[in-house]
Amino acid sequence: MSQHPIMEKLAAKLQRKDLPVVKPGDSVRVQVKIKEGEKERIQAFEGTVISMRSGPQGSFTVRKVSFGQGVERIFPFNSKVLDKVEVVRSNQVRRAKLFYLRALKGKAARLREVDHRTEAVKVKEEVQS
Repeated sequence: MSQHPIMEKLAAKLQRKDLPVVKPGDSVRVQVKIKEGEKERIQAFEGTVISMRSGPQGSFTVRKVSFGQGVERIFPFNSKVLDKVEVVRSNQVRRAKLFYLRALKGKAARLREVDHRTEAVKVKEEVQS
């Protein structure tokens, strides 16, 4: 289903361009603006991206384990609440949705780390030669 042209222009204007490319399996640190009365502060939420939704109202779900309890938070890409998103590390996954991590604990919930930066450099060198 396509959007009305005016709605598409409005959505394009509201798109954020300062966020990095995030994929399922990435460990991210999300800086969230929290407003308490008159004051505003920034709080970090660090965890693994377990799912992504694309489109004009795209979002990503981040999961972490806090004091033995699993906590998940959904962040819309174009939200003004997001201050900054940092990719801490990238992991190799073979699925788009990592909901199976909810049932795993401890070492069983680990993912294999991969360095995407060096892979990108290798691909760039191959293209240039």
